[in-house]
Amino acid sequence: MMQKGKLLIIDDEERLRNLLARILQLEGHDVFTAANAKEGLRKLQQEPINVVLSDVKLPDIDGITLSETIKKNYPSTEIIVLTAYGTINDGVKAIKAGAFDYITKGDDNEKIIPLVSKAMDKALLQQTVMELQNKLNDKFGFDRLIGRSTAISDVIKLAQKVALTDTTVLLLGETGTGKEIFAEAIHQASNRNTKSFVAVNCSAFTKELLESELFGHKAGSFTGALKDKKGLFEEASGGTIFLDEIGELDHDLQAKLLRVLESQQFLKIGDTKPTQVNVRILAATNRNLQTEIAEGHFRSDLFYRLSVFQITLPALRERKKDIKLLAEYFMQYFALKVKKQINILSDEFVNKLEAYHWPGNIRELKNIIERAVILADNNVLDESLLPYEIQQQQVKTGSPVSAFDLSSVEKLHIQRVLNHTHGNRAEAATLLNIGVATLYRKLKEYGLE
Repeated sequence: MMQKGKLLIIDDEERLRNLLARILQLEGHDVFTAANAKEGLRKLQQEPINVVLSDVKLPDIDGITLSETIKKNYPSTEIIVLTAYGTINDGVKAIKAGAFDYITKGDDNEKIIPLVSKAMDKALLQQTVMELQNKLNDKFGFDRLIGRSTAISDVIKLAQKVALTDTTVLLLGETGTGKEIFAEAIHQASNRNTKSFVAVNCSAFTKELLESELFGHKAGSFTGALKDKKGLFEEASGGTIFLDEIGELDHDLQAKLLRVLESQQFLKIGDTKPTQVNVRILAATNRNLQTEIAEGHFRSDLFYRLSVFQITLPALRERKKDIKLLAEYFMQYFALKVKKQINILSDEFVNKLEAYHWPGNIRELKNIIERAVILADNNVLDESLLPYEIQQQQVKTGSPVSAFDLSSVEKLHIQRVLNHTHGNRAEAATLLNIGVATLYRKLKEYGLE
């Protein structure tokens, strides 16, 4: 069944133009006409035309130049060139310039409908792909990265620039800062966005299972390997693979990954023939890989290959201006999810959020807002809905005395040390040169438990 769409006929012969228009209108299409290229281009600006039928000989612009212009400005529009017997070579040239096909006038009238049908199918498919692509950009692109602070804006600008290349990117930052969301946005803004984005957490598998997941295996290569299996690198070929928690990767697998980075080749488990792929690698870690290298846990050559372009995502406490924006976004999201009419954050609620140190970053904020939405009995999120440790936060009043208060300084120092140790309290107690029991007492005293 022929798909219906919008057609534009450009021909200076009025009789032929009207005849073609009548034939194609009877097929159910919306048909527009123009007597010359200038008029035709104006119609293209006014209407979302799917298919153009144009004479190769026009009074103002030749059909070849017109085809190039249309494809440059309207890439999803298909062009069929109408030629006379002596101008078939021009039709071939027009195809090279981007036209879908050509047809000779008069002799091929019976072919016009099936040819238009094929061109329309292709044009509408391209339109659908573009619409889906726009939806993907809305869902996974940089536009969904919320924030106006300089800290996040600068990072987004870096990511947008590197997205246009095939360069390997290493995303650094604390847990919960949104490294996978950034990786998806980089992929979506790249020329690989029509292919797969595959994400894998390197800390979620044993060494043996991760090797099979990443690189695949041949049947019979180990107990339970009943058939050949494609690995995630093959699944991502043509697209992007995101290796989260790369600092957890086993030393042997680091060597295999290095080979992929250097040659885009690897050996499946049990195979003797290399598998060739074309994949972009994005990686992330919350570890200090320089320290891991010094301790012999991470290969320096792999680090230098991965860190061609480094992006460090800011912690939430470094972008206080964005906390309210993020909280509003999560409030709207979870209110819609649980079918509640919640649309206000109280000033005290926001103040308490902004005073908190956010060891879990955006992920922690998201969980806290979800909890508050579930507990809310009206359309306002107020401070009573916050966890106890956040309710206990002392909101800054601007008094200069508080900045030098001994307990405030001690509390801030403990927070910084805990952030440095990623929440490891035993390690924090050692760095603070106090006992673990003393640290726990102080955590309780300052509401940091």
